[in-house]
Amino acid sequence: MKRVIVATLFLVIGMLLVWVVFEPKIAPYYMQLTQARVGLEKDLQPLSQKEASFVGSATCKKCHEKRYDHWKHSRHSKMIQDIKKDPKVVVADFSKLPKDADFTLEEAVYTIGGKFKQRYMIEAVIDGKKDFRLGNYQWNVQTGKWQRFKPWKYWYHDAYPHDNHKFPTSNTCDGCHFTGFMAIGKRVEPSIACENCHGPGSNHAKDPENPLYKASLHDPIRANEVCLQCHMRNRDKRLEKDPDIRKLWMKAKDYPAGYEPGRALIKYKLAAPFISGRETKEFWPNGAAKKNRTQGNEFVKDAMYQHGITCINCHDPHKLTNTADKPEGNAACMKCHGFNSIIGPHQASLEAHTHHKASSKGSKCIECHMPKTGRHTGKSPLTVRSHMFRFVSPAETRAYGMPPETNACYACHRDKSLDRLQKSLDAWGENQWATQEILSHYLLEK
Repeated sequence: MKRVIVATLFLVIGMLLVWVVFEPKIAPYYMQLTQARVGLEKDLQPLSQKEASFVGSATCKKCHEKRYDHWKHSRHSKMIQDIKKDPKVVVADFSKLPKDADFTLEEAVYTIGGKFKQRYMIEAVIDGKKDFRLGNYQWNVQTGKWQRFKPWKYWYHDAYPHDNHKFPTSNTCDGCHFTGFMAIGKRVEPSIACENCHGPGSNHAKDPENPLYKASLHDPIRANEVCLQCHMRNRDKRLEKDPDIRKLWMKAKDYPAGYEPGRALIKYKLAAPFISGRETKEFWPNGAAKKNRTQGNEFVKDAMYQHGITCINCHDPHKLTNTADKPEGNAACMKCHGFNSIIGPHQASLEAHTHHKASSKGSKCIECHMPKTGRHTGKSPLTVRSHMFRFVSPAETRAYGMPPETNACYACHRDKSLDRLQKSLDAWGENQWATQEILSHYLLEK
């Protein structure tokens, strides 16, 4: 008996030693990944929060000053900015504003964005209510030029007059850009602030024992919803019952009206339509993004999402780290992925995995797994990185009739054709059954 106990003890100690030496990189996320899945329909908002009201980020700052300071320096806090309070928030060159512009700098009240493009909000009375409209020109930061802007062009073009002066931001922009507007139709704060992700905070401010919604404490699939509420292209949920957009004249909303963090987002949001193989205004035929703000549409199809990895595992929601203009490099991916680990890469070194020198662009994770497939405007360069994460072969890009520039291999090797690049992959032994399926489909269809 003693021998069995001693042997068991040595076995346990041995297993612990193996764990310490060869600990899987995914181990720190074990508790997150193994949380029970509750489904998309369950309401997770704390009961004590349901009767709470929005109080604004200044109230949160009193107790969470460090978090507040991090957020204040992030882009979320600067999505909507008051021009009268700080004229420096304008990034456009108004001396070059086209003569047929229907607004002036003096009329503009708020800026929208400023990193890739900037639009301007002007006070207006629309449909008998005080509202805002958008100017008929936007500033393209990436090209340094003004370009004409027709806000009614999107999926809701049959629900609004084709006239900037009659197009309300309250139904299209304000739900995501103003704190509180999505939930209660009131512009509590001109920014994407604390309560956009944690819900109304009045009861919590009075008594910290009254919890706010904290995404990281719940089913990881549901945790993503605080991001998906805005970072997922959608349609008005009411179209689910009646797809005739004309019946929503002057009412169609481009955000999940009524949603608050913790509530079941699927009850408020209808995802933008996509069927594999069909190109739309928002997606390439393989599902990759053609436009910005489609991260969620891509990510929910990915294996990482299905297994419980969340947006906030890669992006600090307060600091907004690891962004397009300030990527953290391979270190962000290697937090979980290690060579010869159970979740790959399944090679012994970076060069063995990529077939490129370790110091080259071809050995950067995001260049192959997050290629630039989308644009921020029709006239912008390809700078929106895909969040599908799977590698798309040159053969797949060609078979789907996508621009070669959207392919990770061609983006670096523009002197070579997609066919030649595919042959290199085949020579490396990197062919995939998924690629074969796509190719056989298109060959047989032809």
